Amino acid sequence: MFEGEKTRVFWWGLIIFGLAIVELFCVVWYTFALNYGYWYSSYGWRFVTPWIFGGVVFLLIGFYMMKSGGKKEKESET
Repeated sequence: MFEGEKTRVFWWGLIIFGLAIVELFCVVWYTFALNYGYWYSSYGWRFVTPWIFGGVVFLLIGFYMMKSGGKKEKESET
């Protein structure tokens, strides 16, 4: 999937993808490990939902940048 030479767009996409994964892990960790009962209340969802939505959006942006950031190697016809 990620064949070819990697460009700056690929590496920036990888950084964004990695930061989004860390952010989503932090949301899950702090929600379940530190404040387990708070997760099930509607009050808790109001504060966690924007972080989850933002993390998913940045995951998709990073993945798209990684996918489009590789230069295709041209095949020679000789």
